[in-house]
Amino acid sequence: MSKFQTLINSEQPVLVDFYANWCAPCKMMTPILQQVSQEIGDAGKIIKIDVDSNPEAAAQYGVQSIPTLILFKKGEIVWRGTGVKQTDYLKKLMEEHI
Repeated sequence: MSKFQTLINSEQPVLVDFYANWCAPCKMMTPILQQVSQEIGDAGKIIKIDVDSNPEAAAQYGVQSIPTLILFKKGEIVWRGTGVKQTDYLKKLMEEHI
């Protein structure tokens, strides 16, 4: 099992940010995700996947626009969204699945 698979099969909620370095909205997500991570602490994880470096992961989850955020819990997709999301929204979403 890959490290990614191990992470998303966790009991904790895992928010995956599919992004690209050239994507302006993706860059806007970085400080937002850092803030959410600080606020939820060890109760959940946030990982970033560069779609240019990992096209197979993006294809596996049908990522067609970026940023795409997918929330996993125990390997299941519990939420999915595209575009820039605000800190409070993402924090609440993560807390609902802790």
